[in-house]
Amino acid sequence: MNPRSTINPDTTVNTDTKAYLQPSIVVTELTKVYEKPKPRGGFRRKEDAEPTSFTAVDKVSFAVKPGEIFVIMGLSGSGKSTIIRMLNRLIDITDGTVSVNGDDVGSMDDSELRGYRNATINMVFQHFGLFPHKSLIDNVAFGLKVRGVPEATRMEKAAEALRIVGLGERLYALPEQLSGGQRQRVGLARALATDAEILLMDEPFSALDPLIRKEMQDLLLQLQRDLSKTIIFVTHDLNEAMHLGDQILVMKQGKMAQLGRAIDLLDNPANDYIEEFTAEVDRSRVITARMLAVPPMIGDEFRTGPAAPNRPHVEPGITLQHLLPIFADGADAVEVVRASDGKNYGSVTPTQAFAALSPKRRAA
Repeated sequence: MNPRSTINPDTTVNTDTKAYLQPSIVVTELTKVYEKPKPRGGFRRKEDAEPTSFTAVDKVSFAVKPGEIFVIMGLSGSGKSTIIRMLNRLIDITDGTVSVNGDDVGSMDDSELRGYRNATINMVFQHFGLFPHKSLIDNVAFGLKVRGVPEATRMEKAAEALRIVGLGERLYALPEQLSGGQRQRVGLARALATDAEILLMDEPFSALDPLIRKEMQDLLLQLQRDLSKTIIFVTHDLNEAMHLGDQILVMKQGKMAQLGRAIDLLDNPANDYIEEFTAEVDRSRVITARMLAVPPMIGDEFRTGPAAPNRPHVEPGITLQHLLPIFADGADAVEVVRASDGKNYGSVTPTQAFAALSPKRRAA
């Protein structure tokens, strides 16, 4: 990353401190009920005996810390997209609260809500919504123009955002000259240019082919390491959720099915639904060395000192499919160390790695 980035580098958060930070988003018993339209006229219909309302989201609670990627996943109709739209009040809240940096989103008046949407939170959709007649830099700068940002400032921010997503050489290209993956990068750049601390992403990669989707997932993780935005990411793909999420909320028919880390869902499914949902996951591709790493200990206390020099060192994000060949070559353990700064997460043994491949069954 260019240390002179105009995308607010002074507010970035070291992701290693996330566990100690106070939540920036607190959702408490969030509920959305849709009332069914009443029949016209005085005739009683058979449908009148049916429920007059539909609960799309039912008492959902969670907290997200600064710099986290929080994934909401579930099948169609589970309520996941409704939740994300209540976070910025594109959909009004029926009951419960959404607190962002201590502010109650549900009680904001129109002026406060505009300020919140302009400065704090932004949304990246599955459909890119680019203006076909505008260049990439003008597309990215458009939202800033609407907000009255001076031209020089908005063009600088737009150019920097496009550079960050790998399109710095295509500033004046038109959307029709881009691939689907590149157009999605422009959509992401548009959100980054606003300098919002929270990004809402509603299935942004689902329309992309598998290779481009993986490329975009990896780009998002890289941007997260560099910028430490707080991201709420909606998906119906469990493998995508486990690849990206610090926390994962699984929804079923408007209710919370389970909330936890990827390894929690795999090793400690809360119910039959989660167990069945995770049964077909390719564990070798989603379980990482960091998930399995056991910190070194002195006495009864964990430490994070230098890694053992005589063991192979692996990056925290390496998955089992790349870890197992190292053990096949005879290593008795590996040290999980981030090369960029030498942070030691601990060690992983062959026994841990092979055990992690086997699905865990809930007790009857």
